[in-house]
Amino acid sequence: MITLNLIGIGTGNPDHLTFAAVKAMNAADLILLPRKGGEKSDLIDLRRAICAQLLTNPVQIAEFDMPQRAGQHDYVGAVLDWHDAIATLWTEQIARHLPNGGTLALLVWGDPSLYDSSLRIAGRLPDTQVQVIPGITSVQALTAAHGICLNDLAEPVLITTGRRLREQGWPDGADSIVVMLDGDCAFQTLPTDGIDIWWGAYLAMPQEALMHGPLATAGPEIIQSRATLRKEHGWIMDIYLLRRRGRGEQP
Repeated sequence: MITLNLIGIGTGNPDHLTFAAVKAMNAADLILLPRKGGEKSDLIDLRRAICAQLLTNPVQIAEFDMPQRAGQHDYVGAVLDWHDAIATLWTEQIARHLPNGGTLALLVWGDPSLYDSSLRIAGRLPDTQVQVIPGITSVQALTAAHGICLNDLAEPVLITTGRRLREQGWPDGADSIVVMLDGDCAFQTLPTDGIDIWWGAYLAMPQEALMHGPLATAGPEIIQSRATLRKEHGWIMDIYLLRRRGRGEQP
């Protein structure tokens, strides 16, 4: 039997990890770290640094190369195929390093429950008991960095993706929306009048970048800054909050 601990690690800052997360890391028999190619070497370096700083027990650490997701037209099908490939890799690593069972830990960016597929992939593993240790999400890191409330008073917030915003426009029933997984600045597709944006990249990291203001003026600046940062670092993780003006914070 394998116990799989999915440990939320926030946005890469070791200070984001809870006591429960540190305890789970040190109780593991094996920690698996994914490599995502040379351009994203910072991501595994951060996980290595977290292990070096927070592990006090002699836990075995193994690294593996993440498969690339196919860029096929069928987005959902491509993602499901990708999940199958990752599950196969996890199974191979378990057979190699934990042939008699034990506790495996995976360090999950943000929190395993929010726009992360680790729980879905874990469901493909046979004879595995899954436990989740929650982490700070990029949503929380964004609002903390800007010092703002996520929601207006007694009003809802909708969390969506750049792909959904681009294809379907502003969602009905919400004046505040958080947009994640947006590689193409989908806010460009929206009418800009009366909308404010709070944007953040590399949240809680030394290279953190923040911008906010009316979408009409801040939007083009964010697009330019994002392209520059991506070129400089080889990768970028960002998130933003859009809010229709009139009820909440003003820029």
